[in-house]
Amino acid sequence: MRIPKTWVRPLTEKIIGKLVSERLVEPSAPMDTLIGEAEAIIIDELMVEDRLNDEVRGLLKKYESDIEKGRLDYRRMFDLTKQKLVRERNLVL
Repeated sequence: MRIPKTWVRPLTEKIIGKLVSERLVEPSAPMDTLIGEAEAIIIDELMVEDRLNDEVRGLLKKYESDIEKGRLDYRRMFDLTKQKLVRERNLVL
C-alpha cells in the first residue's frame, strides 16, 4: 500500500464529508457506518498492488535457483511478470 493505513480514515472522513456537504450524495445510513464502509473499500483497493506483488513473488519462487546463479535478474523478472498480470487482469495501480 502506497499510503499508511493511518491516513485512510481521515481521508475517508474528508471525502465523505465533502460529498455530503455539497449534497452530491444523501446518506441513508449513519455517517459512522458510511465512513466505515467507505474506508474498507478504499483499503481493499489500495491493497490490490500488495496482493499482486505477493502473487508475483510466489510465481518467481520456481526460478529461485536461476536467479541465485545470476542467470536471471530478479527485479526485471518481477517487473515483467507484474506488468503482464496487470495487463491480463485490467488492473489499475
